[in-house]
Amino acid sequence: MRWPALAAATLVTVAITGCDRIPGLGGGEEEAPPPDTATATTQVQDPVEQPQEPKTTPETAQPDPPPLAEPQVRQPVSSGVDVPWTPTHTGTVNPGMTRDEVVAVWGEPVTERSSEEWTYLYYRNGCEVTCGTYDVVLFRDGQVADAIVRGSGHTYAGVSSSPPDNVAQFTPPGG
Repeated sequence: MRWPALAAATLVTVAITGCDRIPGLGGGEEEAPPPDTATATTQVQDPVEQPQEPKTTPETAQPDPPPLAEPQVRQPVSSGVDVPWTPTHTGTVNPGMTRDEVVAVWGEPVTERSSEEWTYLYYRNGCEVTCGTYDVVLFRDGQVADAIVRGSGHTYAGVSSSPPDNVAQFTPPGG
């Protein structure tokens, strides 16, 4: 083994074993001398062992975790009844917009789904039960390709594949 490789291996070993245990390198406190045996025999031990808190030094103390962000409250769609909704982000989505541009106009979606080159953003509209769907923006390869819009305050400048006056009908499988 060549000396640079040996020196590197030595440094790695020192780092792994903890340089705080090597006098003069750790910067931590030196270990206390073992307790006096005369003192240890005169102490009364509690019959039930109490768990001891691990000692922490400034080097081993973990910082407090950052506070959790407030969760976004999303109103669930109750069964059979539309939940009133007042849009806070309104505007027009145009064909060719990116996801970030749509979010800038309508805000964060209730949920998002993807399948191959397609991405779908779902937005509240206040008529989820009556209309049968959320407002949906469909992206193909990262650009708006279509939208299904029913909510007030949400508009789509393109030609929707599902205009508002279109009545939904059952389509049998394979047909």
